[in-house]
Amino acid sequence: MHRREFTALALAAGVPALALAQKKPEDGTEYRSLAKRAAVEAPAGKIEVVEFFWYSCPHCNAFEPQLVRWSRNLPADAVLRRVPVGFRDEFDPQQRLFYTLQALGKQEELHQKIYDAIHKEKVKLERGEQIVDWVEKQGIDKAKFVELYTSPAMSLKARQATQLHDAYGIEGVPTLGIAGRWYTDGTLAGNMPRALQVTDFLIAEARKAP
Repeated sequence: MHRREFTALALAAGVPALALAQKKPEDGTEYRSLAKRAAVEAPAGKIEVVEFFWYSCPHCNAFEPQLVRWSRNLPADAVLRRVPVGFRDEFDPQQRLFYTLQALGKQEELHQKIYDAIHKEKVKLERGEQIVDWVEKQGIDKAKFVELYTSPAMSLKARQATQLHDAYGIEGVPTLGIAGRWYTDGTLAGNMPRALQVTDFLIAEARKAP
């Protein structure tokens, strides 16, 4: 889903997986290097992979099961971090949703449920009141959620997420940022399965030159 035009990213694998795995990714073609390193939250000795996403993006929804399967086999020195994008002001409510649930220790439990609510059940989760109503139905204390959701801390989290995707210079989602140094997506790599292979390659590159 492109940042400005929101056109579709290619998701379907058009080349056999073995052929993809044998082809060395090329900088500027299947991934891009950042001119200036982006901030990372991973501790020293860990390689951070960032998934930039938007809950309302159908391509992020389609990618989610692939990402979950891939993340189960991450090497011990790599960590996955999810970052909700804020390309426009109307993205802010879902950014706050993500970080508020994270603060409540409910983000992992409800992450897939949010995708399902939007894309399968056709629930509108675009405005604060819609989000609060849905969250309350999930058994979360409404007053506590609203207090956090509207807090300066969540405003800061949303702003930092937006600053990070700006630092990576991404134009659409889903996009994968690696070690604060590179990024790849379905447009660059050709499809998201290939983007994950490119990410594996870049994790190895980050290991060689921290």
